[in-house]
Amino acid sequence: MKNTNRIRNIRQILRESYPDVKTQLYHKSPFELLMATILSAQCTDRQVNSVTPRLFQELPTPEAFANAPRQKIEKLIHSTGFYRNKAKNLKQCCKSLIQNHQGIVPSGIEELIQLPGVGRKTANVVRGAAFNIPSMVVDTHVSRISQRLGLTLHKDPARIEFDLMDIIPKKEWNDFSLYLIYFGREICTARKPACPKCKMVRLCPFPDKTG
Repeated sequence: MKNTNRIRNIRQILRESYPDVKTQLYHKSPFELLMATILSAQCTDRQVNSVTPRLFQELPTPEAFANAPRQKIEKLIHSTGFYRNKAKNLKQCCKSLIQNHQGIVPSGIEELIQLPGVGRKTANVVRGAAFNIPSMVVDTHVSRISQRLGLTLHKDPARIEFDLMDIIPKKEWNDFSLYLIYFGREICTARKPACPKCKMVRLCPFPDKTG
């Protein structure tokens, strides 16, 4: 799995294909990014972005979320799906921010994953995009593609995260996650990867590839 030359070639192709990558979730602060990332579970970034401008206008601070009736939050985020559970997580997360962090989003991985509704993926999104801390985000795209490319033998997101951290230079962690996300949306889709268009097809051991 740890073929240094092949991994270097993969990194180079992705870097050249996507020279300017950043999270697609609109945000103006670590707090807004944290809320938006919680909302993005099983929902597209585009849909989250259609909801958050009004959401943050109505509820601009952790205190506003914590004090808002849950039904109000549910109504504001309804179109993102699973809105009851998400509203509960947003509200509880903000209460925890106030009680344990003076209303300020922490940058530490252990502190972040203690917040309601926050797992390693959400924590790493916030650490990487809001605080510029090298972090390896493993979402469905990163999980699928890292397996197809033979960069990991695991299916558990945490184990995939550490496998990728082991083979990708630390300074590239934030961008590499985004490379795979962009690549997953454009080329290496879940149902029908566009292998004939893929610049990495010769480097890819995926047994079901076409072309």
